[in-house]
Amino acid sequence: MFSEQFELPLRGLVSREKNLKLSQPILMGILNLTQDSFSDGSSFFEFDDALVRARKIIAEGADWLDIGGESTGPGSKEVTFEEELSRVIPLIKAVRSESDIWISVDTWKAEVARQSLDAGADAINDVSALRADKEMAGVIAEFQVPVILMYSKDSTPRTSRNFTQYRDVMESIISFFKEQLKYAESNGIQKSQIIVDPGMGFFISGNAKYSFELVRRFSELHEFNLPLLLGPSRKSFLAAVSCGRILNFSERDFPCALVSSIALWQGVSILRFHEVEQGRLLIDTFEKIKKSTTN
Repeated sequence: MFSEQFELPLRGLVSREKNLKLSQPILMGILNLTQDSFSDGSSFFEFDDALVRARKIIAEGADWLDIGGESTGPGSKEVTFEEELSRVIPLIKAVRSESDIWISVDTWKAEVARQSLDAGADAINDVSALRADKEMAGVIAEFQVPVILMYSKDSTPRTSRNFTQYRDVMESIISFFKEQLKYAESNGIQKSQIIVDPGMGFFISGNAKYSFELVRRFSELHEFNLPLLLGPSRKSFLAAVSCGRILNFSERDFPCALVSSIALWQGVSILRFHEVEQGRLLIDTFEKIKKSTTN
């Protein structure tokens, strides 16, 4: 696994008049405007708190801000698109008035996506991979912006953790993306605008072993020749890595760094982090190591 370092795709991402180079890994900072997110629920629910947090994420070196107005984790509840819009649109406009940082909105609802893009977002992060709202593909095709397609066993990620067995987890994930890429392209989405996220933790299964297998075999996803995103940050599969104890959310940052380091060596293009300062340090250190092997 470590004998070969995989290179990132040479091309970048385009969102209207903006370009994002992928010549080195991109750091995506997470900002959840919800009361029931698994890691930081309610911490940044109020607009003023969220804007302060967004500014901090930018100051700590994020290349990309991922804003979510609805949690899809276990035990979370669906919100109306009106409520979701009331959470994300003011923040998108406020951040965009201050910064040109790339912004994506974590949503599966087509109307939320449309209004978010109108408000200044650059991309959409769809945890259902275009399955939950059949209008979503049309919105992405209309705006011609990047879209993140994430694997989850069920089209509603809230229930994916109930699935505990795979014959071959990577075979299932690769087969899934072959279908969804075909669907996306048939609906007018350019393949060059698609980012592949294999999901982790409960999105794959309630059984942690499948997430660890994904980490070990991550490079197999280069079959698609597309940018790859990984979001291990504080995920449930990291909770029991240490024998005899269950790690709380902040204690998972160190095992997350190890998982992310392995993914970086295997050619991940985008890392999605809660603790942005740690993620920036990780990527910068990796780049130093990488350059030392080529000079």
